[in-house]
Amino acid sequence: MRAFRFLPAVALAVATAVIGLATVVPASATSSRVDLNVLVVTDGNPWVEGIRQQLSAEGVPTTVIDLTSSGRATITAGFLADTLADGTPHGHFEGVVLPNDAPTQLSAAELSTLSGYEQTYQVRQVDAYVWPGANTGLSAPTWSGSLDATTATASASARADAFRYLNGPVAFEGTAGGNGSYGYLPTPLPDDPATGSHFEPFLTETIPGTTTQGTLAGVYTSGGRQQLVLTFAYNYYQQQFRLLAHGIVDWVTKGVHLGYWRNYFSAHIDDLFNANSRWSQVGNCTPGEGDCVGTVPATTPIRMTPADVTATVAWEQQNNYTLDFLFNGGPSLDYAAANGGTDPLTTALLANKNSFMWLNHTYQHPFLGCVQNFTVIPWKCQTDSTGAIQYVDQGTVNSQIQQNIQFGQANGLPFRPGELIAGEHSGTVMLPQQPYDNPNFLAALTQNNIQWLGVDASRETGQRQIASALGVPRHPVNVFYNVSTQSDEVSEYNWLYTSKANGGSGNCEANPTTTTCITPLDLTTGWANYVLPLQVKITLGYVLGNDPRPFFMHQSNLTDDRLALQTLTNILATYRGWYTADTPMVNQTLTDAGTTLQQQTAWRQTQTAGTVSGYVQGGVVTVQGPAGTTVPVTVPAGTTVTGGAAFGSVYGGEQSAFTTLGTAPTSLTVASALFGTAPSAGATPSSGIALASYSIGSPHEVHRKGNAVTVTDPFGTHVLPKLAGKPDEELHIGSTHHHPYRTPVAQTKK
Repeated sequence: MRAFRFLPAVALAVATAVIGLATVVPASATSSRVDLNVLVVTDGNPWVEGIRQQLSAEGVPTTVIDLTSSGRATITAGFLADTLADGTPHGHFEGVVLPNDAPTQLSAAELSTLSGYEQTYQVRQVDAYVWPGANTGLSAPTWSGSLDATTATASASARADAFRYLNGPVAFEGTAGGNGSYGYLPTPLPDDPATGSHFEPFLTETIPGTTTQGTLAGVYTSGGRQQLVLTFAYNYYQQQFRLLAHGIVDWVTKGVHLGYWRNYFSAHIDDLFNANSRWSQVGNCTPGEGDCVGTVPATTPIRMTPADVTATVAWEQQNNYTLDFLFNGGPSLDYAAANGGTDPLTTALLANKNSFMWLNHTYQHPFLGCVQNFTVIPWKCQTDSTGAIQYVDQGTVNSQIQQNIQFGQANGLPFRPGELIAGEHSGTVMLPQQPYDNPNFLAALTQNNIQWLGVDASRETGQRQIASALGVPRHPVNVFYNVSTQSDEVSEYNWLYTSKANGGSGNCEANPTTTTCITPLDLTTGWANYVLPLQVKITLGYVLGNDPRPFFMHQSNLTDDRLALQTLTNILATYRGWYTADTPMVNQTLTDAGTTLQQQTAWRQTQTAGTVSGYVQGGVVTVQGPAGTTVPVTVPAGTTVTGGAAFGSVYGGEQSAFTTLGTAPTSLTVASALFGTAPSAGATPSSGIALASYSIGSPHEVHRKGNAVTVTDPFGTHVLPKLAGKPDEELHIGSTHHHPYRTPVAQTKK
């Protein structure tokens, strides 16, 4: 167990430190240069690690000092800045992130040097989690406790600054009084005109039992420095941090950084024109899918009706959102043949074809990987006499791709022929049964010039080359393919996520690292009270993580209780309640999502290679590197390509783009100078800066052991058992999770 002690509380003056500033004080008001790189000083605790992860997710370059490492770099004047050959003062970092305002692992000299650098170059600092006190412009707290299920407010000042993308409410996840969060609600101290000290609240909540607004986050300005101070514990995955994360990045960099941020949400609905098998509450299985033991009565397959198409079109119009329909053309003809030559569902879908995006899901939705052996449960791959896996042949795969393309073109569907998602994501690796891609599937991809191939993100999370295509992982939503009613969804949910003792499958017991067993849910209320809000939360967790991977449900979820529309309605409404209209969810095609993943991957590789750099000098941002390199850049509103038009596109009140470098450096002009444009008051180039005193011996102590974080302070001891770990991830179970109704048969009209 490692202990981390936070500073501030009992004042102990540190001897005045004088920093030699010959190499760090700007020579003139316009000549200093600051690199686009953030210094992250971490002690491994989840709050500072959360900020580090957010910087990484957005692609912001960082230099990390690990305070737990004996071989870490020492923060010196030379580490922070130098002088270029032409005499230009050169700051190495545009922002600083610390675990708190003054970590004990940094020496007094390091803290002094860092403060002097920030003052001189006007660089901002984030204090990831502090014990409130005078050193950060706050009163000692009179209240502490769980913030779970509370709603804080981003102030007008925050929304006029880096948090301009928020409407105001910042919802903390969890249940009231839970152990997922812990924080303090102090109030700002009065301004001190002598030192220019001022605290501006950015995030507030009413102190329980009072009408006073307490502060959870805000900006402390004093002595020519600015610190963003947070007074609550959090981690990268928690909803409250996800809402604030980009604003923290934007604030510490003053809105100028290499990196790109969007909230992506693309919803795919699989198996259009097809039907899906139906869950059996009697057998706790899906008849016809090879997972039922013994004799289980057949269930009626699930297929949309024309009324469902009408309802879905109306829903799109009401919600200003377009779904991407994955189509299997073959069943439309099968159903027409079985019903006197017409299929009302096909007629309704084609009449509204321009209301949706469309995507090739193969003609009949067969399994295109290995030849499956269903004589055992779970199924396995068929092998020959030598033990070699038998694969579906190339002719079958090719026919499934081409026939569906021909169906789409003949019926005027607005789809993209270079995209494909095979039925059940088959054809590629599917562990444990199929350890390799089907080579015949790969050959067919190339034969048909497939450029983007959807894969299952619960099986493979990253992008890879798959023959002629690049993979685009898709997130499954736990609204199951084989249900259309709330009752069936809850029944299957109970089976998957409860223990054997509680009547479940025990999968949660067999996979404790990926899921947690729950108490069985009520079939009537379990959907609205548990399953639906949890799926909204899990989905939004990905959406708010700069993650372009699409989500998918099935056509079965658009009929009867229309579970997909309920889920989507809640996702969109929740998001739009949090974010401003100029920060919309970005709904991409598979091609666009794949391109974004490709750009993100290429940028990570470029960062590793260290071939691109950027800096700010005066009011000009310069990015340089090899010609042809694509670089993500974010800048404040009003920024122009130097001598030209506005840069990038507007999102969340700022401008950004992936831009391709030419032979000359890319130059952008911001509306005003940002860093080190004038020595701050109190800076004396010849003699250095006298620093304010720091206090040590704080009553606030943090211990971390495994996933648990324990905070000890004057209010007591507070255990947050999972704060240092990832959230519980629900298990997307089994090889039958995404099967459609495999063999359409003649059905009476619904």
